[in-house]
Order: sequence, then C-alpha cells, then structure tokens
Amino acid sequence: MEDKENTKSSEVAGNDHTQSSGNQNQAKKNISIVFFINLAFSIVEFVFGFIFNSIAIMSDALHDLGDAISTGFAWFFQKYSEKERNNTYTFGYSRFSLLGALITAVVLLSGSVFIIYRSVPRLIDPQPVDVTGMIWLSLVAILLNGYATVLLRQGSSKNESVLSLHMLEDVLGWVGVLVVSIVMRYTDLYRLDPILSIVIALYIFYLTVPQFLNTMKILLNRVPEEADVKVIVETIKKITDVKAISDFHIWSIDGEENAFVVTVLMESTDIKKKQKVKEKIRNLARENNVKEHVTIEIITDKEELNKKGLSSN
Repeated sequence: MEDKENTKSSEVAGNDHTQSSGNQNQAKKNISIVFFINLAFSIVEFVFGFIFNSIAIMSDALHDLGDAISTGFAWFFQKYSEKERNNTYTFGYSRFSLLGALITAVVLLSGSVFIIYRSVPRLIDPQPVDVTGMIWLSLVAILLNGYATVLLRQGSSKNESVLSLHMLEDVLGWVGVLVVSIVMRYTDLYRLDPILSIVIALYIFYLTVPQFLNTMKILLNRVPEEADVKVIVETIKKITDVKAISDFHIWSIDGEENAFVVTVLMESTDIKKKQKVKEKIRNLARENNVKEHVTIEIITDKEELNKKGLSSN
C-alpha cells in the first residue's frame, strides 16, 4: 500500500511566492540597470581611450563590453527563469538563471586572464598617456560602477551575486587607474599601471573561482551547504512510528530554494499517525530551506520495503 503526497502549506507558500516574485522582479531590474551601465560606458571608454592614447582604457573598454554581453545573458536568463512551470519543466524555469550566472563567471575569469595578458607587454614597454583625462574618466567610472556594485549586492539571486563581482572588479580597476594616473602625473613610473592591473586581475580570479564552482555544484544537484544529510536522516528515523527510510534526496533548485524527497516505512496504516509523521518531516524540510518542493512517500508493505532496500532504525 502506498500513500504519496506532494505537500504544500497554502498560506506559507503564498507568502513565499509573493516574496519570491518580488525578489525576481528586483533582480531583473537590477541586472537591467547594470547591463545598460556596462554597455553605455564601454562605448565611452572606447572613444576616450582612443583620444587619451591609453591602451589600458581601451583594454578595459573591451572588458566592459564583455561584461555587458554576459550581463545581457544574465538578464535574459533571469527573465526566462520566471516562466510558469509546465509539462516540459515541472519544476519551473528557475534553474535557467544559473546558466546566466555560469556564463558570467566564465566571462569574468576569461576577462581576468585577458587583463593579465594585456598587462605583461606594458611591463616591458610602458607607454605615456593623457593623465588628466584618465583622472576624470576614473572618477566617473568609480561612481557608476560603485553604484552598480551596491545595487547588486543588495539582491539575493545567484546572478546578482556573480554580477556584483563584475562591478567590484571594475571599481577596483578604476581606483587603480586613478591612483596610477595621479602618480604618473608627478613621476615617470608608468609600470605601476600594468603591475596594479595584474594584482587586481588575480584578486578577482581568486574571488570568482568559488562562485563558479558553487554554481557548478548546484547544477550537478549537490547537497546544499546548509543541509547535513546524516542529521536529517537520523532525525527522520527517530520520529515515532517510522521504521525505516529510503530514497532520500535533498538538492538546490536555483541556489535559493531546495527540494526534498523521502520514502518512509510505517507498520501502522492509521491515517492520523501518517499525517503526524508527514507534518514532522515537513517541518524538518522547512528548517533546511525547502519551502514548496517536499515529496513524502509512506509505505506500509514489507515487500515494498525489500524492493526499495530501506534503511531501518
């Protein structure tokens, strides 16, 4: 005998859905703002980089254009992830936002490598530039990218988290350009520019690798960081009337919400006892950031027990 239930508390789910919808809309708005900032400023950088005869600014313009492209992908996937679930994607499209985060991380890592590649020749053959123009452009860039960084860090989505590293990279890069420009105004230490660029690129690379790996873990259905499988399994086994469990799975759908599946053996067929067991498991699932996607299967047939190879107390 089997009793399957995809459980959901309507009141809690309703509140969670409203909050989730608000977060999604804010994330979409934040990403769109960052997209237009990157796109517009990359064009400005190309123009003024040519005027100031600054290869560093031209290189950063190329990097910002890459930022804009990757942000555009993230914006698209963030919007696409809001589509309602259907017969093709029964969990919905929320995981599509991870594709944007993954592409962004790859572009960010590639951009850091590109910065290092472009900086090495300038160590050998440093080039003078229009220092005054660089100073003013740096101040404008710091303000714009600083605003974008703060905006994204206030968000909660995986895309916003990864994209904030883009903006942080740009802020640090332009602070470096500003400092170097001021130093070069009074000295001939032009090698400070490529040295600082390499340091910043390595720092951003160091920050981005964990984000990239974490996104990959989610896509590969790794157990969420906050969930302790041994503790969860042992807690379920200790519930009154539970004799054994099997097919236990917990994974993250999009980095923000988890899913929870478990099969439980009970000797009793009493409906009230089953409901009590389910409610305790639901509460345990909620403690592990599972808001909606909880599936509990109750088995009372010992033959099913043998087939599923359940783990008993």
